[in-house]
Amino acid sequence: MFESELLRTFLAVERAGGFTAAGRILGLRQSTVSGHIARLEKAAGRELFRRDTRNLALTADGAAMVGFARTILDAQGQAERYFSDSTLTGLIRLGASDDVMARELPDVLLEFQRTHPGVDLELTVGLSENLKTRMETGELDLVVGKRLPGERHGELLWRDRLVWAGRSVTTELDDPVPLVTYPPPSLTRRIALQALERDARTWRVTCTSDSQLGLRAAVLAGLGVIVHAETLIPDGLHRLADARLPTLGDLEFVLMRRRTVLSAPERALCDAIVASARRFG
Repeated sequence: MFESELLRTFLAVERAGGFTAAGRILGLRQSTVSGHIARLEKAAGRELFRRDTRNLALTADGAAMVGFARTILDAQGQAERYFSDSTLTGLIRLGASDDVMARELPDVLLEFQRTHPGVDLELTVGLSENLKTRMETGELDLVVGKRLPGERHGELLWRDRLVWAGRSVTTELDDPVPLVTYPPPSLTRRIALQALERDARTWRVTCTSDSQLGLRAAVLAGLGVIVHAETLIPDGLHRLADARLPTLGDLEFVLMRRRTVLSAPERALCDAIVASARRFG
């Protein structure tokens, strides 16, 4: 009755808070996302979202559908795992950037371990540039991280817009801009400083942390603002509406592989990550 693709689109819209944002996450046009929701509402015979010119909110039936959709997709996954009879074994050393680990990737890894219980995962979380270096020296097998637009390494998973985020949408910043940031060689730090210099803005780094949890706590404490991928903004923080802040452009999330020829476990994990990339953030 309810197609998996429609349910995944529905959950993406619910998480992202809009059709356009969900389309960006899923790699779909807004019209396609709207079509999926329309088909799901037709199948359910109920309105799932209440729409107006500014807001999108779940109806009571939509709120119920969130639970049903998760249950249905989980049951389908269990059935696939049962009949797959996986016999893969081995060790995968996976690196992941901190912001990716804060959202969808843990679910992907949990699903992978359920499907392939004989494969051991060794996870390292850190800055993308550091993880890339460790992979190049043979310490990691795969990395889910970030690259600048125009760079060629890795397989593109999704592209995200960088934004300024703070405690409140209406936060306005005079010089020097108080910046909460990852330490070097963070790509978002580099982009933020280059953008401020380009617009002749001054700044001061008020907090440095190598974890998203630390950055979020610093911003909530009023120490400053961060530059972050829009779909992965930490809970409780908001995109700033201050038009005086410089534009930041995009950032790309990629899957990097140490070897050209992958082991069977590595190939299985890569396939799982790529297949789920449209649900990341």
